[in-house]
Amino acid sequence: MVMSGDWFTEEIYPDLSMMLKVRKVYYSGQTAYQKVEVLDSELFGRHLVLDGKTQSTERDEHIYHESLVHPAMLCHPEPKQVFIGGGGEGGTLREVLAHSSVERATMIDLDSEVVELCRKYLPNHHQGSFDDSRTHLLHEDGRGYLENTSDFYDVIVLDLVDPLDGGTAALLYTQEFYSAAKSRLNPGGVLVTQSGPAGLLSYKECFTTIFNTLSTLFTHTTAAQVHVPAFQTLWSFTIASDTPFAENPEEQVDTELARRLSKSLKYYDGVSHRNMFSLTKFQRDGLASEDRINRDDDPVFMF
Repeated sequence: MVMSGDWFTEEIYPDLSMMLKVRKVYYSGQTAYQKVEVLDSELFGRHLVLDGKTQSTERDEHIYHESLVHPAMLCHPEPKQVFIGGGGEGGTLREVLAHSSVERATMIDLDSEVVELCRKYLPNHHQGSFDDSRTHLLHEDGRGYLENTSDFYDVIVLDLVDPLDGGTAALLYTQEFYSAAKSRLNPGGVLVTQSGPAGLLSYKECFTTIFNTLSTLFTHTTAAQVHVPAFQTLWSFTIASDTPFAENPEEQVDTELARRLSKSLKYYDGVSHRNMFSLTKFQRDGLASEDRINRDDDPVFMF
């Protein structure tokens, strides 16, 4: 990130940057793991930036968090035990807890300082979800936790920072990690991960590789994409399970949301579901032709 006067500059590609006029800087500093900024703008409201990359903003975070959580949760008939990897803002936790069936949401975020900053400065993101009695919040290595815990989950939601070279999540998109995560799923369990940019200029950075890697471990894998304005491109999510997905899920989405959720949603419904899972031709061609597998000894990094 570069701050010049009142402008925040974020590099999107090596030869393309985005500039946003900043109204206020609530926080700028370094934790034990990463650089953190909490900014405020007229266009997006408050937003979180980690290592120079926008994570979410008040204006459009509901698009990202609803799209990450609800399609995957609806793939399970009654998710009670849910694991959340990352998600420091609390938006993913908020959406998971909206499901009345959830009895416990175990959230692992390595950086406790980021979570505390989000508690303080991003109340519209978490909306009190950290204080819900069903929340079990831990600050430790998520991979180590999954490799050593005896707990099992109905749904695993991976809201991790991008797979950047040297980043905290560099080895949380590999075949070995997904294998460890799968081993902690109950029968019929579902895993979903954010899988990076999916626009024409960026869909091969990590999206197609993440999808292909999960396909080597799970019998059924499907992908969705949405436009998140603050990310400047389409963004992808990949859902994986050994249980078949419903053939016509959009016909059931609205009924199931009304039955399961304790609130109404801003973005996700049956019509949005149809659009999200209707991938473009270049995305479908990219998934079909991808042969890379993300492994610990040969990880694929996003720019």
